[in-house]
Amino acid sequence: MLNYISTLPAAVVIGLIWSIMALGVFITYKVLDIPDLTVDGSFVTGAAVCALIIYHGGPFYLGLIMGTIAGAMCGLITGLLHTFLGIPPILAGILTQLALYSINLKLLGGTSLGIPPISFKLFMTRWNVVDALWKISLIVSLLVVVFYIFFGTQLGASIRATGNNPRMSCAQGINTKFNIVLGLMLSNALVALSGALLAQYKGAANIADGRGAIVIGLCSVVIGGAITKHISPNFLVRMVGVVLGSVIYQVIFQSVVSIKIGDFKFDTDLLKMFSAFMVAIFLGGPYLYQKYLSKHFHKKKKASQEASL
Repeated sequence: MLNYISTLPAAVVIGLIWSIMALGVFITYKVLDIPDLTVDGSFVTGAAVCALIIYHGGPFYLGLIMGTIAGAMCGLITGLLHTFLGIPPILAGILTQLALYSINLKLLGGTSLGIPPISFKLFMTRWNVVDALWKISLIVSLLVVVFYIFFGTQLGASIRATGNNPRMSCAQGINTKFNIVLGLMLSNALVALSGALLAQYKGAANIADGRGAIVIGLCSVVIGGAITKHISPNFLVRMVGVVLGSVIYQVIFQSVVSIKIGDFKFDTDLLKMFSAFMVAIFLGGPYLYQKYLSKHFHKKKKASQEASL
């Protein structure tokens, strides 16, 4: 039990790092209403660019900046494939992700690239949880505030309008194609930044780091939506919910991995299946409740009210 409790702070740190990626997914999935599968590739691209720069003696902040820009370029490619070539967004994301796999292999010089321990990184030492926790918390807080302000501007509001009703937005003179491309660039920039931070925290970038990233992002967004659904529709509250959703997901994930009852221990080969199962539960749960349980609870509540009268 004590061993499990000792792993929770690290799970919170990982959750906060992944929450930046989840915020990127939130922009495409909830704001633009576009399913973007570029995420699995752009996450690794950000990590690879950052690791490569630090490996060759560059400062950590340059790695973060260049990794973020590289992610934005990934989103730009997906956006152009969709808006100018007319390729459906899902397929455009898959095509970009497919190309990025080869690019990432070249950047990493193989399947992985380690960052030397003596390198000047954002985090003082590898797996220093206390040091990482306050730094990541500060970065996430700043990003949430910045994007809350941005989406309150005229440009940010036009991006939100594009996602809500593209036809009406176009009729109002809004350049929806530009907004879609910009939204995809912002989304993948956040995703790549998350990958760059994870690479610095782990001390290495791996080609498999982004595998299943879209699933983690979606699950974080759905959990966050469930948390904030009955609190407030405010955009800031929704973004904070996404951050909390990511942390909750990682804590649950860590809890399942740490389960050990007698000789029984969770098979780590089943982790991806478990992730898919969690997403299915959180996505399908509200639908099942609305279709099968809400009427039952409504009748029960009505009957209790009549009995009280």
